[in-house]
Amino acid sequence: MKIDHPRFADLPRLRQLWQAVFGDSDAFLDLFFSTAFSPDHCLCVRLDQQIVAAAYWMDCAFFGQTAAYVYAVVTAPVHRGQGHCRRLMDAIHRQLSDDGYCGSLLVPAEDGLRQMYATMGYRDFGGIEEASYTAGDTACQMRSLDPQELSILRRQYLPQGGVVQEGKSLSLLAGLADFYAGENHLLTVSREGNRILECLGDPNNIPPSLAALGIPQAAVRLPGNQPFAMYRPLKQIPPPTYFAFAFD
Repeated sequence: MKIDHPRFADLPRLRQLWQAVFGDSDAFLDLFFSTAFSPDHCLCVRLDQQIVAAAYWMDCAFFGQTAAYVYAVVTAPVHRGQGHCRRLMDAIHRQLSDDGYCGSLLVPAEDGLRQMYATMGYRDFGGIEEASYTAGDTACQMRSLDPQELSILRRQYLPQGGVVQEGKSLSLLAGLADFYAGENHLLTVSREGNRILECLGDPNNIPPSLAALGIPQAAVRLPGNQPFAMYRPLKQIPPPTYFAFAFD
């Protein structure tokens, strides 16, 4: 067994493994590998030269410290239960620590994974609320934002200690969603279905915003108390308070 960074020649196998487990489309993988992937932000487990597990990370920040959002942790089904995921995560934590990251965070897909990551030192932090909203009878004024405008305004709306996701994360997000600003709020609107990936600011503005955008009904994610992301510290600093863009 060997744990190392992938080479670009490994991309077909990484994509194959990802699709076999997560089922994402070629279009999404094209977007991810063209905007958010870099070999130095990925580690993989090889058995007899074959990649059987992998994980990726993207830089983020809170309280002025750089952290890593660990994403798409995957093990080939036939190789599960052999400790590859734990060894892979241990290797990621060592590299992040050596590179000066303050910690790592991730979003478990279900409760069993939440329990597994808890054994690796991850703890719940902050939280979200996900609720269904219906368009109001009247519309408010909304303006479209480009990614740079969103990054500037979002820092103003984030709760103190909220995780800033820019750079490669923002490039990936820009391929998945559209950004809007209204009076006292920001919306990140998925291009697939009626989902608001994030609302920051006054939630009372959601119904007139949906009316303005021509969306009859939407599932909306905003800061709240439902367990969502988990954090593992690598330095002695307070944990983050809020995280939204899981690309789920």
